[in-house]
Amino acid sequence: MKYTTLLEEALEAWEDARTGAIEELENMPANQFTFRPTKEVRSAQELAIHILEVAMMMTGELTRADTNFRRAPWPKLLDMYAAPAYQLKTKPKIISFMKSQLKEGIRKFQKAGELHMLQQIQRFDGNWGTRLAWFHHGIAQEEYHRGQLTTYARLLGLKPALTQKITS
Repeated sequence: MKYTTLLEEALEAWEDARTGAIEELENMPANQFTFRPTKEVRSAQELAIHILEVAMMMTGELTRADTNFRRAPWPKLLDMYAAPAYQLKTKPKIISFMKSQLKEGIRKFQKAGELHMLQQIQRFDGNWGTRLAWFHHGIAQEEYHRGQLTTYARLLGLKPALTQKITS
């Protein structure tokens, strides 16, 4: 694909990260969806919900005219956007919602436009940066959790979805 904007490039990167995470979740048997390597870490299901909550908050805040990651403490900020994700309990519903949230998020970012995304905002740490830079942070967060899901697959004796794709 030939990109005409930085936003188009970022949206494709997000779609790739999300699709990869979804593929890893689809690769995991439903009876292993609550698997967690140790009691201190999230299960695969909890990772999926976490991906959603952060993405929903990110989409909501970055597409607002008055983006403010400090409008509420972190847990409350997530709750402001992610309540529908917290109701999801089954693998099919979670995966379906991950797909629809991505489509809706892309639509919202496209509507906001590239100029909006290039505007400066105050980040969580109090420093300033563009909305687009913070969007890349959100994409990286999804890739990070995709990597965790591939590790979970290996621990369960499965071949990760990405490995299946590149070795076929």
